[in-house]
Amino acid sequence: MTTTHVPAPPRTDAPETPTPDRRRGLPFSPWHLVLIPVTFILLVPLLWMLVTSLETEAEANHFPPKLLPASPRFANYADAWAAAPFGHFFVNSVVVTLVVLVSNLVVCSLAGYAFARIRFLGRGALFVTLMATLMVPFQVTMIPVFLIVKWFGDNVWEGLGIDHIGALMLPNLATAFGIFFLRQFFSTVPVELEEAARVDGTSRIGVLFKIVLPLSLPALSTLAALTVLTSWNDFLWPLIVITSQDQMTIPLGLSYFQGAHHVQWPMLMAANVMSLLPMLLVFIGAQKFFVQSVASTGLKG
Repeated sequence: MTTTHVPAPPRTDAPETPTPDRRRGLPFSPWHLVLIPVTFILLVPLLWMLVTSLETEAEANHFPPKLLPASPRFANYADAWAAAPFGHFFVNSVVVTLVVLVSNLVVCSLAGYAFARIRFLGRGALFVTLMATLMVPFQVTMIPVFLIVKWFGDNVWEGLGIDHIGALMLPNLATAFGIFFLRQFFSTVPVELEEAARVDGTSRIGVLFKIVLPLSLPALSTLAALTVLTSWNDFLWPLIVITSQDQMTIPLGLSYFQGAHHVQWPMLMAANVMSLLPMLLVFIGAQKFFVQSVASTGLKG
């Protein structure tokens, strides 16, 4: 019986032909062609506010609108600062924002860690109830909250009652979103690190402050930035509970530049620019933590 030997095909070591890159010729992602125009559209209101703050009142009310002032008038900023007790409004906003920020970081950290790590009776039902409050708009709860704050000021401490800046702090000392946000991030921290510390004799609160919180700086920074932005720009709740000028914050103080029949647009825009600058610095400083913390949050349920 004769066996026919079939030669093996020649072996080639030549590399495979690479797939042509569809983005060849572009030094950036094609998505930038869409994102850049969208970004410009979003910046138009900010640029228009800046331009108007440097115009005279005649230029601001001119039609058709002028894109650039003939001579930038930086005195609008000094006039806006002197036209109302803007410095007092600024101090009130800083005090309210700092108190709300510190309280949220402490209380939400403690509550978020309890929901993430401590097993107790009714934990699931309590967490679901807490999450359900996020679906209730503030317009539904503002009257009950107003009555609670009024009762608290009449019966516990007048400084936290109606027409005091304490009324701006009391309902915002802790938020359901902050508890949920930190609970989700704490769930991603390896539990083995906490168990090792517990074996060494560290208390539960010591584990939180010595191990978990240092590993959660991106989430804490993001929550801090969001809390500062929300508290600084809050207008509806201060409008409800504050009537005295010396207790007003910046959003309420801006109403001084608006009359029933006339609005001083250059001074109003100058005041808006001054109130926007601190929040712009906060956002720029915290933006590097946003993607990292939001990407990590929600990996575990």
